[in-house]
Amino acid sequence: MEDIVSQFDLVLKAFWLTIQLFVFSGLLSLVICLVLAGMRVGPVSVLRSATATYVTVVRNTPLLMVFIFVFIAMPRLGVNFEFLTKGVLALTIYTSTFVCEAIRSGINSVLLGQAEAARAVGLTFTGTMREVILPQAVRATVPPLASVMIALLKNTSVAAAFGLLEATARMRYFTNNNADDRMLIFLTFALGYVILVETVSLGASMLERKWKVAGR
Repeated sequence: MEDIVSQFDLVLKAFWLTIQLFVFSGLLSLVICLVLAGMRVGPVSVLRSATATYVTVVRNTPLLMVFIFVFIAMPRLGVNFEFLTKGVLALTIYTSTFVCEAIRSGINSVLLGQAEAARAVGLTFTGTMREVILPQAVRATVPPLASVMIALLKNTSVAAAFGLLEATARMRYFTNNNADDRMLIFLTFALGYVILVETVSLGASMLERKWKVAGR
């Protein structure tokens, strides 16, 4: 453990990279999922079918394969980014489809009469989604969204296999150099992940309670 203590700045940098991957991917996934969910429930049948196919394919593709596509296949096709951007892109492609399905389930939970009333007063489909449906859908999907975000946080560890020195990669570095302290090193990094996951869970619980009170 002396190695970790003396190089604790490397541990903090590793978890900071994990947090960056999580935050950037999470925010982009939320933005992209709104577009996907809108097309998924929209009036254009071609877009509905294309989006449903895309979401189904990506959700049933292992995350590792998505990383291989972004880190290896895309550069060979002439599309290349820096490592952090590629990690965020891979996580966003994968996570946005799960967020899309969570939002879609929330949209379907909103009473159809509300959408019909909004259209009756002159709102377009986009306006109805933005002003009436999505605010209620997002509130209804806080628990499943929290689960998806927690999964995203843990999925950042896959980036370790592709040269990003996030927490899991740094843990491997310390365990390789300190074989006798592997268990303690593992527990130290596991505790870091637990703290991050509990922070996300606490934030989701606080948001859910706040919206429940506001909705009364």
